[in-house]
Amino acid sequence: MNEAQIADTVEWLIDGARSAPEARDVLDALCRRLVEAGLPLWRVAVFVRTLHPHVVARRFLWRADAAVEVAEASYALLDSAEYRTSPVPDVYQRGAIIRRRLADPNCAMDYPVLTDFRAQGITDYLAVPLVFTDGETHAATWTTRAPGGFTDAQIAALNSITRPLARVAEVRALRRTATNLLDTYVGRRSGARILAGHVRRGDVETIEAAFWYSDLRDFTMLNETLPAAELLALLNDYFGAVTSVAAAHGGEVLQFIGDAALVIFPIGEDGRRGACRAALAAARDALSAIDAVNQTRAEAAKPTIRFGIGLHVGAVSWGNVGGVDRLGINVVGPAVNRTARIESLTKQVGLPLLLSEDFAAALDEPTRPVGRFTLKGVPEPQTVYAIEG
Repeated sequence: MNEAQIADTVEWLIDGARSAPEARDVLDALCRRLVEAGLPLWRVAVFVRTLHPHVVARRFLWRADAAVEVAEASYALLDSAEYRTSPVPDVYQRGAIIRRRLADPNCAMDYPVLTDFRAQGITDYLAVPLVFTDGETHAATWTTRAPGGFTDAQIAALNSITRPLARVAEVRALRRTATNLLDTYVGRRSGARILAGHVRRGDVETIEAAFWYSDLRDFTMLNETLPAAELLALLNDYFGAVTSVAAAHGGEVLQFIGDAALVIFPIGEDGRRGACRAALAAARDALSAIDAVNQTRAEAAKPTIRFGIGLHVGAVSWGNVGGVDRLGINVVGPAVNRTARIESLTKQVGLPLLLSEDFAAALDEPTRPVGRFTLKGVPEPQTVYAIEG
């Protein structure tokens, strides 16, 4: 084993593994460096818990004969027998270092996964805690197929990189956590804007896009009559459908406003027509998705969801608005007001989906005028359209 190469690898980690731009690149470069230094690694995994509404942890898996795999685990994993009977919970909860010399016939086989490892020819297994500066514990596991397993010197080399690896993992994890939280609470586009340094009050830009505004029917009555848990479940069913179909068509929810949602479909290479097509397709899918949700809710004797959607295309100012020390991402401009006012007409005309004249003109499918209406805050009456048929 080349101790100088091990020392160089430790220094590389201490320096932040800057030559590896992505987290998976860090593990790949690290393992290849260790193999070149004489460590007979076969399978290496790093488990990093994260702060995300759907993902409890990410696993980075390196094998000697394959590219690094990255997998995300949902919260359901915590209740699975596979997880509860693995060594990882003991590393997390007790900060334990777990080593099993599988080459030894008398090795304790106290975790089911060890039987699988032995069948794969793995001769030694080492699981170590990666302790972050806040005390939170993550984990790394090392295996080999070398006859007899790891030597004492090789175990010492692996132990020498544990703390610098934890520091690199923490830095990368913190940035990912920040991205996750910003994506979750302000949206991917807004989150990226914040991380890019647009954090000053009044820092705004003009964007052109297709806009969707949707609003629940009878929400005031539901708010007064439904228990809080049932109301929240209804809102989550509704917003869940909106966000999933919007994302599937390239859109993003910019704001939840009470029981309403403002969604943006940025204008790209396909111009206005492409953005409006995407918004319309998402609106249709949302109506279909809520139909399916309502069938399930009706079977359970729960209130069904009724809502309207207004679609418009135009330009808005988007950026940081608020107090000196408390900012929010806000969207202002006539396009937002017109989209919301068009949606409010869905109640009056009895249609769930209405389009502005500009939006209808951008489409390449038949539309029909529903009428000409005075919209609150809009100087001139506006012709509003529906999809033909």
